[in-house]
Amino acid sequence: MTDASRRVVLQQRIRAVVAFTIAYNVIEAIIALAAGAAATSAALIGFGLDSIVEVLSAAAVAWQFAAPDPERRERTALRIIAVSFFALAAWVSVDAVLSLAGVREPAPSPVGIALAAVSLGVMPVVSWIERRAGRELGSASAVADSKQTLICSYLSAALLAGLLLNALLGWAWADAIAALVIAGFAVREGVEAWRGDACAEPVAVLTGEREAHEHDHDD
Repeated sequence: MTDASRRVVLQQRIRAVVAFTIAYNVIEAIIALAAGAAATSAALIGFGLDSIVEVLSAAAVAWQFAAPDPERRERTALRIIAVSFFALAAWVSVDAVLSLAGVREPAPSPVGIALAAVSLGVMPVVSWIERRAGRELGSASAVADSKQTLICSYLSAALLAGLLLNALLGWAWADAIAALVIAGFAVREGVEAWRGDACAEPVAVLTGEREAHEHDHDD
């Protein structure tokens, strides 16, 4: 397969992953927001809003790769992804502080537990596929979007732990601690995307070729 053909295959793969991510997160948002409202759960409502942020991030990459020359839209897509990281971090931080202050205490939600468990299984796989294709293609925005999807996995784990501990032990504060850690990670990734730090990396770094070369040299 020629380099040009391989590039087309990778672009199509990213488009397919993005389309799946958008569809999945729309469904996830609807379920989470409905379950959160029914259980008066701020954590579930926050998770639903996170799914909306995921849709925005994926849509930015979809918009980029819909162009004949995706690289020309790279910086704009990165800025959109950065803003989505910041919005995610802000919401999670506020929600965590309110939970720690005792203002919000999520009620047990079997639907929420099932949703978090499914997302925890699906999102890491989706993130890995997009990240691998993005690195080989040398697309900073696709790599950044895969990190956004990975953050959704962390939130799924935090939500699952929080809902389980709340349902079994009455620990309503458990997911707030993990959420604050995730918020810090989201801010860091948002800053990198906004600055376009990933764009400054050579393709050899994005694809892992440099690391492999350095490892062989050390051996």
